[in-house]
Amino acid sequence: MNILDKIIETKEREISDSKSKISLQQLKDSEFFERKTNSLKETIKSKSGIIAEFKRKSPSKGIINDKVPPLEVVSAYEQFGASGISILTDKDYFGGSFEDILSIRNHINIPILRKDFMIDEYQFYEAKSIGADVVLLIAACLSPQQVQEFTQLSHELGLEVLLEIHTEAELKHFNLEIDLVGINNRNLKDFKVDLQHSVNLKNQLPKDVLSIAESGIYNINDFNYLKEKGFNGFLMGEYFMKHENPGNKFEEFVSNLKI
Repeated sequence: MNILDKIIETKEREISDSKSKISLQQLKDSEFFERKTNSLKETIKSKSGIIAEFKRKSPSKGIINDKVPPLEVVSAYEQFGASGISILTDKDYFGGSFEDILSIRNHINIPILRKDFMIDEYQFYEAKSIGADVVLLIAACLSPQQVQEFTQLSHELGLEVLLEIHTEAELKHFNLEIDLVGINNRNLKDFKVDLQHSVNLKNQLPKDVLSIAESGIYNINDFNYLKEKGFNGFLMGEYFMKHENPGNKFEEFVSNLKI
C-alpha cells in the first residue's frame, strides 16, 4: 500500500466520523455557506499567478513549519501579490484543519483553495461551509466519472475546481467543465520531481485551459522555466513555509520575478 492509498483509507474513516457528528443541513446553515465565492480563474490572470500555500507538514518532508499562525502568513501572501491561497485541511498527514480556513476567511479577499483528498460529496458541502472558493480534485484517487460528478456539484455550490493530474493516463479525467488543471511535478506515489514531465503533459491539454504547475518549484529558475513553457499559475508552499517567516520569503521571491 503506497502513501496515497493510506491517506484515502484514513480519509474514508474521517468522513464517516464527520457525517455522524454534523449533518448536511448543519453545514448548509453555517455562516459562510451562502457567501459569494471569489474566482481563482480571474485572479490567476493577475498579480503573480502564485497560489501560495499554508502547510505545516507533509508525508514526504515531515514537519515543515508548525510555529507560524495562518493569518500572519496568508496576510503577507495577499499583501505581496498572491493570486490565491491554498490551505491544507487534512489533519493526519498534513497537520491542517478547518479552523485554518475559518480563521482567515474574513480577513483576506483573494480566493481560498481547500486542499484535501476529496472523495465524497459531503466534503464539498464542508468546503462551502468553511468559506472555501475552490476545491482540489486529485485524479489519482478518483475516476473520470467521479471528477465529472464532483465538478458539477462544485459548480452548483459556487465552487471552482482545480483538477490535479500527474500521468498521461490521468488526462482522461479532464472535461470541459473543469476550471483549472494542476499538473503535479511531484509523483504522489514516490514523491520524485520532474518538471519536464509536467511540461509534456501540459502540451497535451487544450490550449485555452488554465494550467497550474504544482509542487517541486524550488527556485526562481524553476518558476521562470515553467512560466516560459506556458503555465498560467504556480502552486507553491514548501519553498515559503520552510522558512521562519514565510511571508518575508514570499515577498523576496516575488520581488525577483520577471512578471
